[in-house]
Amino acid sequence: MSKWMSVRRGALAAVVAVGMVSVAACSGGGGGGAGSDSSTATEGDLIWWGWTPDKPVADQLIAKFNEEYPDIAVEFVSKPIDTYDSLIGPAITSSEGPDIFNLAPGSANGGVGVFHAGAMDLGPVVEEALGEDWQDQLAATGVEGLTVDGKVAALSAGAVYSGGLWINKDIFDQHGLTAPTTMAEWQSVCETLEAAGQGCFIQGAGQNGFNMDTFEAIMENVEPGAYVAASQDEKSYTDPEFVEGLEIWKSLFDDGIMQEGAVGVQQYPEANNAFMKGEYAMIMMGSWYTQYTVRDIMTGAMSAAGVADPEPFTMVPIPFPDLAGTGNVGSMFGDADYGLAINAQSDQQAAAETFVLWLTTSEEGQQAVANTLNDIPSLVGIQPEWDSIELVDPEVQRSLLIDYTEQASESTQPRFATVSPDLNGAFEDVLIGVASGSMSVDEGLETLQAAADAD
Repeated sequence: MSKWMSVRRGALAAVVAVGMVSVAACSGGGGGGAGSDSSTATEGDLIWWGWTPDKPVADQLIAKFNEEYPDIAVEFVSKPIDTYDSLIGPAITSSEGPDIFNLAPGSANGGVGVFHAGAMDLGPVVEEALGEDWQDQLAATGVEGLTVDGKVAALSAGAVYSGGLWINKDIFDQHGLTAPTTMAEWQSVCETLEAAGQGCFIQGAGQNGFNMDTFEAIMENVEPGAYVAASQDEKSYTDPEFVEGLEIWKSLFDDGIMQEGAVGVQQYPEANNAFMKGEYAMIMMGSWYTQYTVRDIMTGAMSAAGVADPEPFTMVPIPFPDLAGTGNVGSMFGDADYGLAINAQSDQQAAAETFVLWLTTSEEGQQAVANTLNDIPSLVGIQPEWDSIELVDPEVQRSLLIDYTEQASESTQPRFATVSPDLNGAFEDVLIGVASGSMSVDEGLETLQAAADAD
């Protein structure tokens, strides 16, 4: 699953620490440093750190890799979203850090702008593998979002996109409901479900990245492109369209769409688990949630959420409702889910290059990524092999999911890539502050603009 939260203020110390790493002259990493690689291109022992994918998915990808490279052992170590930044900073400046680690675009956790100094430049590596036109063979979102000052700090395994909602269709069918398309319909759906003792919509509004997703979806409804334009200093956050957008955001809390106590809930694991338990019928999630339409994966997720003897339910994506009444619906926005970076201090760089290139640029690796339904593949032209994927209810889900993934792959609007760490921090304060009533809409927008001006 995609876990791409805000850069935490406590991670700023890690920025300083990572900045001290010299890629050109590293010392002693992994027991030998970059200058004494103890692996080969077909043999080695690798440690990979990341907040995503889920460990069962990562292990599935590794098993596929080992069919071709049996003598390269890869261990995926899943790190919590909320502490990844504070853990990875010190790890990649020591001799005990991972050989491979996740990076993400922009100001998400594992932000490439923060941690790129600890990574090898993979530009020459990928050019040797794919040729001089390598950038044309990979999705631009992955290339641009993971490159800093000409340095390719990581290679994207695939992208994730947000902008819509997911619903438990079984619950909707049980109560004779259809997916809401307007604010009034959304309120009506929630009133019906809650009257029947069924939770309606859940969001972990205590986790900033998902709040930013919801607000960007609102702004795409109000005025497409405004959200990104403001992050690039092409518009002001104090413009009228942002007033409208932030008022709509607040109304989700005031008018009973957001569940009670939403700002005290984390999207992962709390909101996710509540949805998987069937306690709520709707949730804000993106394309990474497609993986849970697969019967075995949903069964595992429900078990992990605490459901005894789980029976998978039919889950489908829906467009974000037309809350502003503009008719601007169906927008999606995304970035590389995660990029694989190679630790500049690792003594396993040859084997690491083999694994990273296989997963991110080979047809076999990218097909394996596509079939997990966790990411939209980075390699152009790769699509999920739908005939081999066991969905919960293929008759209902298959055509919807094909349309959904095609729509996502055609999107060019970024998610976090244009948001600086300072602006990200401002969003964290403003969205929760306005939702809780501790900050007015005008104060919130002035705070966002001040952060944008300070960049």
